[in-house]
Amino acid sequence: MCHPPRAGLIVLLGPTASGKTGLAIALAERYGFPLLSADSRQVYRSMDVGTSKASAEERRRVPHGLIDLRDPDQPMTVREFQTAAEAAIADCHARRLTPLLVGGSGLYLAAITRGLTPPDVPPQPLLREQLDRLGQGWAHGLLSRADPASAARISPSDRPRTQRALEVLYATGRPSSSQQRRCPPSYPVLELGLNPADLHERINRRTAAMFRGGLLQETAVLMGRYGADLPMLDTPGYAEARQVLRRQLGLEQAIAITARRTRQLARRQLSWFRSQHSPRWLSSDDPDAARAELTGWAEASAVDGLRL
Repeated sequence: MCHPPRAGLIVLLGPTASGKTGLAIALAERYGFPLLSADSRQVYRSMDVGTSKASAEERRRVPHGLIDLRDPDQPMTVREFQTAAEAAIADCHARRLTPLLVGGSGLYLAAITRGLTPPDVPPQPLLREQLDRLGQGWAHGLLSRADPASAARISPSDRPRTQRALEVLYATGRPSSSQQRRCPPSYPVLELGLNPADLHERINRRTAAMFRGGLLQETAVLMGRYGADLPMLDTPGYAEARQVLRRQLGLEQAIAITARRTRQLARRQLSWFRSQHSPRWLSSDDPDAARAELTGWAEASAVDGLRL
């Protein structure tokens, strides 16, 4: 009996600054994978330097899907990302192509690879204004009391995710952590992971390069366009750049604080990956290190058309 070609999904996950983007571009160029992003900050336009988006030249070489979907003042929920990602994956499959999904945002990845379906609650602007007035410390403390499971995985300084969890709680009367259903995808999925031994040094180098490569200018533009209280400016890098622009921090202080916050983020990401995913960890970000894993998976899963 003849069977039509079968497409799947390759996922490249890992903590921030682990080399995912470079490896993903190399794999896409070598094997023709459509490249999709799973990064909760790269979905926003005009946030390029601070999110380490692929450069314009890299995007000319390899088109990136699922980036620049919204303006930074238009929050994107996990459910909305899931809908956009599933449509992009379906489009690839219709063309008998297996896409490569790359990123480090745990909920975004789980929404696709595990079929995690969060509550479909729209943003609540009035509630967010109230939480802004009360302050992030108060809001995260409230979340810790009302939804300890969500608070444990959300950084105390992460205003957007704290507010989102409280939005779901107030809109539905139930913690978001108790409402997540799972409906795994029907297509085969291969998860590859990167966790280089020199991750801390990579974070330090990348942080310094961002500040010296336009992060202050980018932050100033965002503040001028959307206001200094834009929630996305609370995230690592942007928050410290805002303080430099306000003369509350020196440049070297900002670099050191951002690097520390990014290392903390990387630890949380790794903890999430170990509890929610089972990737095949690669020894390096060299494309040849991934080839054997890709070949074995394609053969075992009857995935065609990878041209490995």
